[in-house]
Amino acid sequence: MSNPRHVRNRLNGLTSKDWLKFQKSWFIHNPPPRQAGVLRHPAKFPESLASEFIQFFTHAEDWVLDPMVGTGSAVVAALHAGRRAVGVELNPSYAAIARQRLAELQTELGDSAPEGHLIEGDAAHLEDFALPVFDYVLTSPPYWDMLHARGADTQRRRRAADLDVVYSDDPADLGNLHNYDVFLDRLASIYSGLSRWLRPGAYLTVIVKNIKKGGRIYPLAWDLARLVGGFYTLKDEKIWCQDNIRLAPYGFGNAWVSNTFHHYCLQFRYEP
Repeated sequence: MSNPRHVRNRLNGLTSKDWLKFQKSWFIHNPPPRQAGVLRHPAKFPESLASEFIQFFTHAEDWVLDPMVGTGSAVVAALHAGRRAVGVELNPSYAAIARQRLAELQTELGDSAPEGHLIEGDAAHLEDFALPVFDYVLTSPPYWDMLHARGADTQRRRRAADLDVVYSDDPADLGNLHNYDVFLDRLASIYSGLSRWLRPGAYLTVIVKNIKKGGRIYPLAWDLARLVGGFYTLKDEKIWCQDNIRLAPYGFGNAWVSNTFHHYCLQFRYEP
């Protein structure tokens, strides 16, 4: 019997075993405890999760973008993986934290540090900045205005610790838009505008979840899949599950209200 035909891996540097493992449609990832320097951000993205996606969808030296980078998780993960990266952040205090983290990492890595940049600015106006052509986008948007919900235990604990409970009071902050349809349109417009800086064939991963508000579900993940799928090709979804969060008896004895411990990782591809 002849040997199987050798297939060149054009997407990443993973082994066939690691490639196959990543193709599972769901996974459990429980982020490690957050470091003190990034606790101020109310919804930080875990670098450990970002690293897995970046290593699958890019090669070494590729350019990675997160247009809503927060305290810099995606950029830090990209540089650790040997990728070049740009992060854009609207909130000046989060941008300062991300810039400091980036500088510390580049100092730690020394001459081997990939190129990385942190831009304080609005993702809706990337034309204001000199940007490279990107090979991959990894991002997680605000989950509408849910951080304004004052009844959550997490919010009360953060207020008691003098930590941020919302991203900002900036009117340009999408997390401050209270009309769901306006929020969706603005977010989809930002994502569609990224195509100006994407190479053909580049992937975009948007990590998001459906949300509960006022006794109903708003299918944010599914609505984004539909809208953004009008600009890019929706290729797949992975479901990120967390199993280390304490259950709460929502609606007990009265109504069905689930504990939602999963996110949708939506994979799009730019196919002009």
